[in-house]
Amino acid sequence: MSEQMQQRGPSEPRRVVVTGAGMAGVQTAVALREQGFTGTVTLIGAEPHQPYDRPPLSKAVLLGKAENSAFDVDFEALGIELRLGCEVLGLRPADHELDTEAGPVPYDVLVVATGAEPVRLPGADGVPGVHLLRTLDDVERLRPVLADRQDIVVVGAGWIGAEFATAAREAGCAVTVVEAADRPLAEALPAQAAAPMTAWYGDAGVVLRTRARVERVEPGAVVLDDGSRLPAGAVVVGIGARPATAWLTGSGVELGERGDVVADPHLMTSVPDVYAVGDCASFPSGRYGERLLVHHWDNALQGPRTVAANILGAATGEPPAVYDPVPYFWSEQFGRFVQYAGHHADADRTVWRGDADGPAWTVCWLRESRLVALLAVGRPRDLAQGRRLIEAGTVLDAELLADSERPLKSAKG
Repeated sequence: MSEQMQQRGPSEPRRVVVTGAGMAGVQTAVALREQGFTGTVTLIGAEPHQPYDRPPLSKAVLLGKAENSAFDVDFEALGIELRLGCEVLGLRPADHELDTEAGPVPYDVLVVATGAEPVRLPGADGVPGVHLLRTLDDVERLRPVLADRQDIVVVGAGWIGAEFATAAREAGCAVTVVEAADRPLAEALPAQAAAPMTAWYGDAGVVLRTRARVERVEPGAVVLDDGSRLPAGAVVVGIGARPATAWLTGSGVELGERGDVVADPHLMTSVPDVYAVGDCASFPSGRYGERLLVHHWDNALQGPRTVAANILGAATGEPPAVYDPVPYFWSEQFGRFVQYAGHHADADRTVWRGDADGPAWTVCWLRESRLVALLAVGRPRDLAQGRRLIEAGTVLDAELLADSERPLKSAKG
């Protein structure tokens, strides 16, 4: 049992405060109730809107096919107090108090779930027509842009850039995507795996400019470092996200080099009675032998169950649960369903299933003949079976694995 667990004592905490009303925060509050917590649960969110899910923002909500993506949660029936439109400003662990715009909020246990915030394009703040795509308010500002079929420049060919470009093309806009690297998803995938995706842009009628950096943004135009001038009725910036943790500076909560809250295997922070979960927190993975910072929806869904179990377990003296998931992510772009599971950084072999020029294929990464990650395009069965094989640590036969007609689960060595 950790020192933090011993310090908490045997009694159940009466007040749990959760900062952040996105997926991780909402699921933490719900999991506490589902697992039997009877004390007060307060959920604090910076936005005034009813808590909502983010993935639909770049899809159905952006295109007007859905008004919003509010969570289907009856907070009142669950006895969860919502404090919305309330920004957190700081933390004073010695006093067990959270500082907010509305004043101090006391807690027995605090869960940090403030998520991530988009990286802004230097020099673009305040320039008319420059947009981010992270919040419901961002979507409300972008809907008229799509309705007017304006020329759009997307900065960044990552997941969000590709998803927005897909929606903008569906709305009838002319779209140019500018990427500083030599390929899409350069930070997320190896060159070999990302290479086939380059053609998807042209097939969808999107102009992709790689090895291109933005020199400046002007009203109505984006100027690249080679002097090219791209007309732009709107500019959408999708160059990454970073943990929204600046408010924790000076609190004693350990932050990593990326601004992440450094959580332990039980999602506890360096400060007693404070947990962290979701996009804002990194955790040590025994499965992969390194600390992971996962900015994906599934992480924000799974982590809260561990946090809730450990909050309740601390009161009964139960050993804390360890959080060590197989990361999972999915994206819909250019008519393709893309799924990724695992972590490929330490792989020693790559195996392809199917033709990368075709509509459906899978890349598998192995280490010592065990699957550690896979990327599946249009092959959801591969993903489902592969994820289970990663969790089990099953030894596979690479030659059998390469046979795309064979079920992936039948490639056991």
